[in-house]
Amino acid sequence: MKTLKNKSLLALIALGTAPFFFSQEKENNPLKISGYAEVYYQYDFNNPVNNTRPGLVYSHNRNNEVNLNLGLIKANYETERLRANLALAAGTYMNANYAAEPGVLKNIYEANVGVKISSSKNLWVDAGVLPSHIGFESAISKDCFTLTRSMLADNSPYYEAGAKISYTSDSGKWFVSGLVLNGWQRIQRVEGNSTLGFGHQLTYKPNDKITLNSSSFIGNDKPDAQKQMRYFHNLYGVFQLNPKWSLIAGFDIGAEQKAKGSEQYNVWYSPVVIAKYSPIEKLSFAARGEYYQDKNGVIVATGTPNGFQTFGYSLNADYQILPNLVWRTEVKNLNSKDAIFLNREMNAQQNNFSALTSLAVSF
Repeated sequence: MKTLKNKSLLALIALGTAPFFFSQEKENNPLKISGYAEVYYQYDFNNPVNNTRPGLVYSHNRNNEVNLNLGLIKANYETERLRANLALAAGTYMNANYAAEPGVLKNIYEANVGVKISSSKNLWVDAGVLPSHIGFESAISKDCFTLTRSMLADNSPYYEAGAKISYTSDSGKWFVSGLVLNGWQRIQRVEGNSTLGFGHQLTYKPNDKITLNSSSFIGNDKPDAQKQMRYFHNLYGVFQLNPKWSLIAGFDIGAEQKAKGSEQYNVWYSPVVIAKYSPIEKLSFAARGEYYQDKNGVIVATGTPNGFQTFGYSLNADYQILPNLVWRTEVKNLNSKDAIFLNREMNAQQNNFSALTSLAVSF
């Protein structure tokens, strides 16, 4: 792929910050370079001995240390008929979410190519490593209502690898896509697995104040010898109630075969509601209530009699220091039916309370 002045992408990255100024001067440049970095400090009041938050937490998961949650640099190339993205990343988010990926795949946040296959309609085919089509929260914290991710977001795919065909209506109100995937949050498939995954996404935006979304996944995330089909659906709505108030309501439900060939299924589900209040342009607050039930440990295994049945509550305050710099603070409590959270003395507790603050910059 060539850029302006016939310089390769690697050469542009090697020049450091120079491409950012160059792309800003040339608005018609199809190549754009961007970046994001979020540093944080968190204290888990159980103070776990390994300084890692409970296993169900994959974003902002380190305790009592200043750390990088996510730092990435992204190159985006887009013309009328072609688009491509390459983003490389590091941080505790990458360590936790990409633990199953081998080698350099652990640092690929995004890598995909898309081709427009219709001259008159907004119809595209994209393939590669893609952002997940599931959920209203992403790894980019500044784009989310709350500083930390909801339990349903942390325990469903953040990324995926495969191919998708997508269509956006001329009015922009409808978006629909179908996907063929390597698995449930997989770049490289599970060894011994020959089953492709499938998914869909349907988004309806009747106006600029309402977004309704339905997404699904069907597949097997185990070797063929232990094949257990998984069926999952995500539903959410985003509502701008007025200039100061906005609301998100979401619901995930999944079912997986209890054993290979079984007609019985283990079911898990999770509802969440988040309200956001912005009294002035630079300041906002958010409150979240959520619940996650996975009695049989399909997604969150506890080894306890009642499995994972947990309520969560959080309060969030954000201050926009600069247009591209935000300071965020959050307090959060998880309360489980069983004692599943370990403290410093390795004693199991039902409650997990944490406080977190972060700085996020984008450019």
